[in-house]
Parts: sequence; structure tokens; C-alpha cells
Amino acid sequence: MANEVCFRTLHRDAPWTIEQYRQEGGYKVLEKILREKTSPDEIIEEVKLSNLRGRGGAGFPTGLKWSFINRTTPVEKYVVCNSDEGEPGTFKDRDILRYNPHQLIEGMIICGYVIGGTAGYNYIRGEFREPYFRFEEALEEARAAGYLGENILGSGFDFDIHSHLGGGAYICGEETALLESIEGKKGQPRFKPPFPAMFGLFGKPTVINNTESFASIPVILDKGGQWFSDIGVPNSGGAKLFSISGNVNRPGNYEIPMGTPFRELLELAGGMKDGRNIKAVIPGGSSSPVIPGDQMMELNMDYDSIASADSMLGSGAVIVMDDTNCMVKVLDRISYFYYEESCGQCTPCREGTGWMHRVIHRIENGQGRQVDLDLLDDVAAKIAGRTICALGDAAAMPVAGFLKHYRDEFQFHIDHGKCMV
Repeated sequence: MANEVCFRTLHRDAPWTIEQYRQEGGYKVLEKILREKTSPDEIIEEVKLSNLRGRGGAGFPTGLKWSFINRTTPVEKYVVCNSDEGEPGTFKDRDILRYNPHQLIEGMIICGYVIGGTAGYNYIRGEFREPYFRFEEALEEARAAGYLGENILGSGFDFDIHSHLGGGAYICGEETALLESIEGKKGQPRFKPPFPAMFGLFGKPTVINNTESFASIPVILDKGGQWFSDIGVPNSGGAKLFSISGNVNRPGNYEIPMGTPFRELLELAGGMKDGRNIKAVIPGGSSSPVIPGDQMMELNMDYDSIASADSMLGSGAVIVMDDTNCMVKVLDRISYFYYEESCGQCTPCREGTGWMHRVIHRIENGQGRQVDLDLLDDVAAKIAGRTICALGDAAAMPVAGFLKHYRDEFQFHIDHGKCMV
């Protein structure tokens, strides 16, 4: 596809090697920046022009985030990449690590140059053994070629990158819990403010971005911010990786322009498995509210379109369900995940996730009570917006969404002690 950004090297037989990455134009943007001593402000403005929003789920403008760093302060400054990718349904970033690690490295180095940083850390999910070793090999190649270390390409710019393998905790995908984990502490979110741009890794100014966000930077600066922005739609610039799974014929990662109709993404994934009818779609990972299938078929894959359906684009993890799925059973599994993954720091999340899972599990197993539906609504409402990080919201929003659209299935379970489907 002409708009491929993070997957632009996939047509090659060994796209993870520095040799083949350079054949695709890899590192030429970094070389030009260092050779011409490009102004960091100029780079930030180009990233702002691109309309690149964070690809990890929050969707915060990348260029704006970089501009928050005080580059003149005489302290260490850090670049941190979030490759934890713990959101259920999301599996795009690990493929960047597998197949295009050098583009991620180049993006992190450029960010380091922009903020005046000297070191970068890539926090990789503990279960990602193959992607971890592939990234480590790429770092060694980059160092050998002079793109990392002291006095990079004779420019006087020093920067190195280190991998940090996490322990597989979902909470460490939250940026401040991630920082705590790198520092050797228990992975729990910090109170904000202060924000990482002022008090980040080891108490120093820090930029934290998602894997896909950093990997998009070299192509944006090569072809221009306006080029990237024009690929997408207003407020949702560029191409994006979507991980589509569930009841489709060809689950996988697809890089498509922002604003592409969901119908087209579903076609790319081979359509519905066994020709069954679409029932529901979770559009942005398990934490985003579910959308009924017929409504989803009329939406586009961009931030504003999905928000108009009271859901979130999130990480771009699209979970498709056909008419054989019991919505109570699906929510039972989702609620169990958030109950298990709560770090326990905040009382509403620690206690509320357990309450929600136990009530949903009771309904699923034919022991539901009529008061349970109002109880679930009440507990979810008391969690959302009352925790240090967004895990509480991530646990509450699916419950609210499933009850909003599929309350009849929950009622059927309560009345008959079994599934409707």
C-alpha cells in the first residue's frame, strides 16, 4: 500500500536488518538532521503539522508532547518507548519490533536529538521473547554503524538506547507505572502532576511515546508533515496499524489511512468467518466500550467517528464478534482480566473490579438477581474518574457499554439462568 509507514519494509525478505532498512531509505533522515544541524523547533513543528496522535491509546498529539520538554535545563533528559502492549486484542507493536526495529530506533534517536536527551529506554513486555531479541540485535547493528553511542556520525551528539524487559503486568502500560518499573520499583502509577515532561524517569524530564508513534517519525520527516496529515482525516492524521481479531477470516495487522470505513477494514480481514452476521465490535482494545455491529458498519476508523458512537479508537485493537457470541460470557472474561490486573493502589479500582467481576460471573453462571443490573451500573459509575490512573476507567467502561447495548441478554440470564444464543 502506498501509505504504508511502519510496515514499509515488509516486502523485503529480512526487513529487520540494518542493510535492508537502509535500502528503504532508513537512517537518511537522522543523517540529514545531524549533518545540517536541523533546529529542534523545526522538527517539532513538522511533527505537529503531521497531526500524529499517540498510537498507544490516549491519542495525545505527539509534537505537542515533545514541545513540553525544557531543552535548555542542564539535567539529563530521557526518551522512553512504551512497547509493553498489554491491552487485550492489541498485537501491532510487537510486529514493529520483529520486522522494522530500526525505524523505531531512528525515531527514538531523533526524539533524543530534539529534546537534548542522552539516553533512551524501550520498555518491552516480558512475554515478547522474539521481539525483544530482534530489537537487541538491531541495537547492536545501529551501534556498529555509528548511529548510537558517543559523537554520533561526528556530530557531537551522544545518545544510546537500552532495552528493559518488563514482568508482564498490564498496569505497567500506564506511563508512570512504566517509569517506576524501569527504576526497579513496584509498577504502580504516580500521582500527576508533576507530569513526566517535568519529573519523569529518575526524576528527570522525559518523553514517553508508543512504539508505533516513534516508528512513524522517520517517514513523517522524510515525506513531510503535510503529506502524513493528508493521508488521514482532520484530527486523525496519517496511516495507522489496526489489529483485527475475533470472528474474521484473516485476523492480523493492517496499516490503513485514518478515516477508512470499518467496512473496508473488515473486507481486508476477509469478512466474517463462516459467513455469519456481525453482532458487536470492540473498536480500540478491551477497555473501549462495545459498539453494535450494524452501527459499527456505518463508522470510519478515526478518533472522532468512533467517539461519536460513545467509544474510543484506543490502540486500534478491533475485536469482531458474530451472532454466536454471548455478551454476558464475553464481559465475564473481560471483567476478570481487569480484576486480576488492578495494581490495588486505589480503593475504587481494587475493590470495584472485584465486585463487578463477581456479579457478572454470578449472572453468567445462572445465579443472577434482578438487583444485579442496577448494582453493576452503580459500581461502574463509582469507579470511573476516581482512580490515579485510567485502569479503573478501563474496567468500568466495558461494563457500562455492554449493559447499554445488550441489557436484554443479561436480563435473559437472570430470568432463565442460561444464554440467549
